[in-house]
Amino acid sequence: MKNKNYYAILMAGGVGSRFWPVSTQDFPKQFHDMLGTGDTLIQKTFQRLAQLIPEENIFILTNERYNDLVFQQLPNVTKRQVVLEPAMRNTAPCILYASLKIQKENENAVMIVAPSDHWIEDEQAFSANVKTAFDYCESNDALMTLGITPTFPNTGYGYIEYDKTATTEIKSVNQFREKPDYETAKSFISQGNFLWNAGIFMWSVKSVISAFKNNQPELFELFKSGYGSYNTELEDNFIKDNYERAENISVDYALMEKSDNVFVIPATFDWNDLGTWGSLYDKLDKDEDANAIVNSKTLLEDASGNMIRSKRDKLVVIDGLKDYIIVDKDEVLLIFPKEKEQDIKKVLQNVKANFGEEFG
Repeated sequence: MKNKNYYAILMAGGVGSRFWPVSTQDFPKQFHDMLGTGDTLIQKTFQRLAQLIPEENIFILTNERYNDLVFQQLPNVTKRQVVLEPAMRNTAPCILYASLKIQKENENAVMIVAPSDHWIEDEQAFSANVKTAFDYCESNDALMTLGITPTFPNTGYGYIEYDKTATTEIKSVNQFREKPDYETAKSFISQGNFLWNAGIFMWSVKSVISAFKNNQPELFELFKSGYGSYNTELEDNFIKDNYERAENISVDYALMEKSDNVFVIPATFDWNDLGTWGSLYDKLDKDEDANAIVNSKTLLEDASGNMIRSKRDKLVVIDGLKDYIIVDKDEVLLIFPKEKEQDIKKVLQNVKANFGEEFG
């Protein structure tokens, strides 16, 4: 029997522009089967959370334009579980909004905030780490996060510095660090008490709302003013009238970097944030020439280290390409050096400027 006080906020509002042309504003990456497994990323995340948390207590937080996609891919969820943002305002406003809704329903709730686009293979280890965090948060005023032990000096993630003297599984956080340059990332890893910030958070509803009240009083008052309407037919009107007034701010800046009751558990599971084509390439099986292939039938000559994706069973013929991203999607074909993958976001902006929004 699952604990009725366990809740989840599944974050599914992002666009995932570095996965263009597969991920677009109208159909972003969390709603795609990025690895060719038969399940989309949001479906995999929901299934993972449901191993520990009652399915009816998993709330999907997304932009209102993705409402239909959520119900298509998660047909068993109810309208109560889908929390819609009428405007994009980063993670703090939507987490506060959902937390107040949950508090009104169950003031003893403990919750996890989890992105919808992460890939985690050892789901039992994930559940065990979350359960440890929940047990602690039920009896302590704590803001908890899961950190990932770095495997190389990655400059694309923020880092969490924890107390070196801690001998327990749960460690006090000294500070959050911005995405570093390469030399700084190397120095972080050499110190041995730095973790990648995975953006996975756990806390009691009381602790997180108290933290918003203390650290973001204006944001708190804005959403608290609609408390009487939450979980009623009046809620939609309040949110439509007020959501756009919220500050555009991440939960990291709003709470985690300002609070002194922040703790981290070094994760015991493999993790990939699937943020770019390169991170997807790292996760996939490769052929003998290190090509990662999703859906395509391929005929390859002098081709190695490539990320290749097309519609299912489309024949892709490549000769003489090394370390490229080759993605064929409807009216767009992308052939792009893997080492420049961070520039895909800029390329998408140029495409929209020159050819119109329908390509992005």
